[in-house]
Amino acid sequence: NVNHNTISYLGIMVVSSNKPIFWDDISMKRRIARKNDIVTVEFKLEPNGFVTEPLFDTQGIVSFVLGGGNYLPGLHDLIENMSVGDNITDVSIDSGWGEPNPALVAKVSKEGQPSSGGLEYEKVKVGTELMLQNGINCIVTEVTDNYFVIDANPPLAGTSYNCQLTLLQVESFPNDKLDYAKNNDVGDNTGRYQVATFALGCFWGSELMFMRERGVVGTKVGYTQGNVPNPTYKDVCSGETGHTEAIQVVYDSTVVSFERLVTLAVDRLGDSIFLLDQVGNDVGTQYRHGIYYHSDEQRYVAERLLKRMRDYKTEIKPAGIFYNAEDYHQQYLLKGGQSAKKGTKEYIRCYG
Repeated sequence: NVNHNTISYLGIMVVSSNKPIFWDDISMKRRIARKNDIVTVEFKLEPNGFVTEPLFDTQGIVSFVLGGGNYLPGLHDLIENMSVGDNITDVSIDSGWGEPNPALVAKVSKEGQPSSGGLEYEKVKVGTELMLQNGINCIVTEVTDNYFVIDANPPLAGTSYNCQLTLLQVESFPNDKLDYAKNNDVGDNTGRYQVATFALGCFWGSELMFMRERGVVGTKVGYTQGNVPNPTYKDVCSGETGHTEAIQVVYDSTVVSFERLVTLAVDRLGDSIFLLDQVGNDVGTQYRHGIYYHSDEQRYVAERLLKRMRDYKTEIKPAGIFYNAEDYHQQYLLKGGQSAKKGTKEYIRCYG
């Protein structure tokens, strides 16, 4: 951990940004950030023009799995291939809504068209918000005597943030923690970054809950505890593969404990903890709830906490193979407009 403006190693002078820099203990060279690494950055985002309340943290020192969702998507692209100590200033990155899609802009002719659905063309003005038959919202951007133009792009499409960022640290993903390992095996409960796996019914809301927890550096949803390799969402929903919908959580054990994560899971389940193969209105073996431990210590914690709940139906089993769900399921509720800010208490809707 070095905190000088200029650092010399192997005869090479490296100019730092007066931020703490962490060096790779083995090579003593500046480590390059690759996808799936855990990166720590100090950053600040300032909107270029008007941007509504962001759904993610916009400043501070944060750690996350590179390419693993959460925070501004553009940050992940920006950081990949940077070296520890690199400093970026005044770079514009997308606000998370993407660029405007021309295919979502359409000209609607008034001539020969009935005013269906109660729409009165003479009342259509620039700025009028409409809902299309497919449920997509759009806004009127131009009106003439013969036609009007509608735009179904997100309101902030094309907006951006100005980014200042320093890459402080790059660490390896804890691949040795993905499977269950006895405490005398490699991959036990030692090490800063740990992995936990939970099944809490529909995985969308539970993933967002964990994303909001300080110390959680990565999440993904998928399928586990089944007997068919590489299942699809459709396969799992059939109830014939044995899988349950699950969330894999990577967390910094120096910031958040496994006990805290289990407590969040139990609170999320509520009274469903006493139901077999059911969470809320979701029924079936694919919605059974479980805690799948990666070490004996995790098993002890889960058993101790659930023992307080009489007649609970939550299964406690060793972690098995975790198959990633399809991309559109990953961080689904964040993509749908719900906040993933650390510490936020906003109610989680089970839809986008």
